[in-house]
Amino acid sequence: MTAIKEWAYRNLKGDSLIWSIVLLLSIFSILVVYSATGSLAYKYVGGNTEYYLMKHGALVLLSLFAMWLVHRIDYRYYSKVSKLLLYVSAVLLVVTWQFGSNINEASRWLSIPIINQAFQPSDLAKLALIVTLANMLAKRQHNIADFQKAIVPMLIWIGVICGLIAMTNISSALMLFGTCMVVLFIGRVPVKFIAMLIFIGGISGILAISFGQRGGTAKSRIESYFGDEIPYQAQQAYAAIATGGLFGKGPGQSDQRNFLPSAYSDFIYAIIIEEYGLIGGLSVLMLYLGLLYRGMKATTNSDTAYGGLLASGLVFSIIFQAMINIGVTLGVGPITGVTLPLLSMGGTSQLFFGIALGMILSVTQGQLEGDTLGNRNQTKKPQFNAL
Repeated sequence: MTAIKEWAYRNLKGDSLIWSIVLLLSIFSILVVYSATGSLAYKYVGGNTEYYLMKHGALVLLSLFAMWLVHRIDYRYYSKVSKLLLYVSAVLLVVTWQFGSNINEASRWLSIPIINQAFQPSDLAKLALIVTLANMLAKRQHNIADFQKAIVPMLIWIGVICGLIAMTNISSALMLFGTCMVVLFIGRVPVKFIAMLIFIGGISGILAISFGQRGGTAKSRIESYFGDEIPYQAQQAYAAIATGGLFGKGPGQSDQRNFLPSAYSDFIYAIIIEEYGLIGGLSVLMLYLGLLYRGMKATTNSDTAYGGLLASGLVFSIIFQAMINIGVTLGVGPITGVTLPLLSMGGTSQLFFGIALGMILSVTQGQLEGDTLGNRNQTKKPQFNAL
């Protein structure tokens, strides 16, 4: 045990509680995904449940490795490559929209050659936009009320990236847009400008629903939510939750996994409650809230405005997605197709969550004083708006 502690002290830098939360969620993810993929394995790989266990386990380990690798690098280096990644993301989003693999009436995926792995450019775009937005806000703290010079460049990037994502994935675009609004508020952007952007974003959302690939699906899901008939997915999720009780049926004992569509991804929280009960569901929720708390502590303790804004943007992007997924499962919102971060079975999204958490951990390490990367306009001791 002493040797493990010494190894962790040498290799796992930054906030130890964030490391603990992520490791707990990763272990829980492997257990629940293994249980929830039984019917999927029977349908596609001849009942070999170990296939998805090994595949998901490899992705979890890859995301943890990415998290470790990224957290070893000074977070200020990422501001140097964020703008380039944003341009690349915009191009990839257009290519995906027009030529990507069409699944469920939406072109969200590009296939990576050789390894034959599906990749969602929107994951890269979300990460690049948050990093770029944090950097732009930090550099403009001294003239943040100047609409033309300080605000317009940020609004253009938010509009372009969110708009392109909305053409194929409206729920992801709305989450990213909401995250950007929170970061702008924390970065002391005047409320009148944020209200203006929300108004413009509302109009853009209506256009995306009207002309985007998933507009019809979004309309039908909203109508179903407010209608009298409960959608099939929601019915099966409610059944799983209702039969979970206080302590659940036990690991691997879910019945609804055989009937609930996307039990291993969009509705994995229902399987968690069915197998681990109310105690398990609340434990997962508390882990996410703990991650939010530690992320916001990193924001307030950061020595630079960029570090604080970066940590807040990344942690809110994770928590927003988690709360929306849990809310949908519990019936407090229309079905969105949003996965549960760090728990659902996913592809490259798992990797990008690891990268985002690695950046947050890099901020928590207490970087060297001074502006070694040339961001000389950043404020050393930022005063952010309180949430």
